[in-house]
Amino acid sequence: MPSLSADALAGQLERGLAPLYFVHGEEALIALEAADAIRAAARAAGYGEREVLIAEGGFDWSRLAEASQSLSLFTSLKLLEIRIPGGKPGNEGAAALQALAEAPPEDTLTLVIFPKLEKTQLSSKWFTALAAAAQVVEAKPVGRAELPGWIARRLKRQGQTLSVEALQFFADRVEGNLLAARQEVDKLALLFPEGEIGFDDLSASVANVARFDVFQLSEAWLSGDGARVARMLDGLEAEGEAPVLVLWAASEDVRTLLKLRQGLKDGRTVRDLARELRLWGDRQRLAEPALKRIGPRTLMELLPECARADRQIKGAEVGDAWLTLRRVAARLAASR
Repeated sequence: MPSLSADALAGQLERGLAPLYFVHGEEALIALEAADAIRAAARAAGYGEREVLIAEGGFDWSRLAEASQSLSLFTSLKLLEIRIPGGKPGNEGAAALQALAEAPPEDTLTLVIFPKLEKTQLSSKWFTALAAAAQVVEAKPVGRAELPGWIARRLKRQGQTLSVEALQFFADRVEGNLLAARQEVDKLALLFPEGEIGFDDLSASVANVARFDVFQLSEAWLSGDGARVARMLDGLEAEGEAPVLVLWAASEDVRTLLKLRQGLKDGRTVRDLARELRLWGDRQRLAEPALKRIGPRTLMELLPECARADRQIKGAEVGDAWLTLRRVAARLAASR
């Protein structure tokens, strides 16, 4: 079955419960809320017993078969919850999950929860079996582009709205920290009545809880968003991130864009070069426009700047490595 979004899950639960649900993905908040929604729907439908199996360490997978077959003395309907925190069920677990997918237990709503899965797991037999038999919810991260819409939908549920400008400001303050974003949205329900919240009220109320990952920098400077790049670098430095990781991201992108230019000159396409240059997702989409915007001359000039930052990090040259990295990042994000 195709994966459901968190919003689509709500509609599916209203139409009727499936016997098997499979929640997996990287964004912990989305996964938690999806599982909570399934549990709430099960309780409302009369699933009065709940049994939780946590498969970690030396878990005995025969317990799953026992739980699937056992009947309660007090209720005819049961919620069986199987959590695999490590994400790797092993051979015995894989066989047990396949058997579960092929024959879900009667009078039981089964909820299987995994964290983010790797490519090899996504192509495994047990995953394929679960994905075919279950209602699947993939807890995908909410990117910066989707974050204002996510916030707006949350606010709408509590009868509140923001202007486009205010939504962008809100997203800037909470980017990369979805749990804190939810808390800030909930706080607005306590502070203000229903209706539109003014920008001044919002800016005075929403805390700056943004958290950044160095791997998000690539998408920010390749898209030419200089203001976002500056915020991310400020946040990473304040959080104590090692500058060597920022340097790695910058120098990797500079070299990749130069290799892309040579490949395009040789008559190849971005799609042809994607695997060789490890251009996936947004980076593949943004790379060629970024190359045209930045230009080869700037890229060549940035190589010695990256080398300077490297020497400063190692103490071989006097200077502030973060300041040098900010110059590099600003030129990557700037217009030609």
